[in-house]
Amino acid sequence: MGKLLRKIAPKIGAKVLVEPEWGIVGQLTFKNGKRSYFRSNVIDINPLGASEISRDKAYADFFLRRLGYPTVGGKTFFSKDFCKVLTSKRNASAALAYAKKIGFPVIAKPNNQSHGRGVFLAENAKQLRRALNAIFKIDRIALAQPFVSGDDYRVVVLDNEVISAYQRVPLSVTGDGHSTILQLLRKKQRAFDKIRRDTRVPLADLRMLRKLRRQKLSLRSVPEKGTTIVLLDNANLSSGGESVDVTRIIHSSLKKLAINITKDMGLRLCGVDLLVTGNISKKPKKVSIIEINSAPGLDHYAQSGKAQEKIVENLYMHVLKKMSRN
Repeated sequence: MGKLLRKIAPKIGAKVLVEPEWGIVGQLTFKNGKRSYFRSNVIDINPLGASEISRDKAYADFFLRRLGYPTVGGKTFFSKDFCKVLTSKRNASAALAYAKKIGFPVIAKPNNQSHGRGVFLAENAKQLRRALNAIFKIDRIALAQPFVSGDDYRVVVLDNEVISAYQRVPLSVTGDGHSTILQLLRKKQRAFDKIRRDTRVPLADLRMLRKLRRQKLSLRSVPEKGTTIVLLDNANLSSGGESVDVTRIIHSSLKKLAINITKDMGLRLCGVDLLVTGNISKKPKKVSIIEINSAPGLDHYAQSGKAQEKIVENLYMHVLKKMSRN
């Protein structure tokens, strides 16, 4: 964030001061003397309460559902130690019972993490148990959700306007007829490095190995030329996914949905993550809200190409101008 702001802020006469040791936090000083602060991808534009709720997937889902929005839904469960603190019985065993009730497969994810970290597709009790063990190492709250199919999109809203929308495609490789999947992944990593995309291809990710096994493949498999192998169930750009810009073609009903969600959740800047069935340029057959993000980190999106980099620069220029006036 600091690097991007240092690049664009002078264009509107603003100054940027970044704490030099770690380069994570910084201060913006606008021409009118107003000061604002940022930390990592969190920029000082949204109210604190609304931002905190949006960071908690379960709380955000509660309010979205009460407001009548079509969320994926789900239920939270707690680590063994946190169950003791809360005197709750919603432990891993309760999560397994819930999953059997709603039916496999289910999505298990940390309640307070981002960038797709710790998101698992569990097709049976054994896989869910392993997923929960992994999740509870990084978060004391796990969210179990029914699996919902659809294409994954992020719609970024700023003050009643959609300023960016893109499809997120999961990490995949396309066979050349002679390279193994592992070799293709290393080739993809070199391509990321070449364009200075700050993404590490997860070569030893347990989720990827399970995805390959479900397809009766391994890292040593050699896909046929032209055959695309999807390697992860989540489509986050931070885990090697790709982006396809749809800002110009996204249907007006989806724009309106994202704008209303942002406004109703008390936010000004928001990334609304959607699962959509059907053509994005037409009124969708089905849409489900995955989650919302009050600090939609767009670093990986910006690194995916020159056009995307320009979109993100224009987006944050828009944000800075709004902040300078309010």
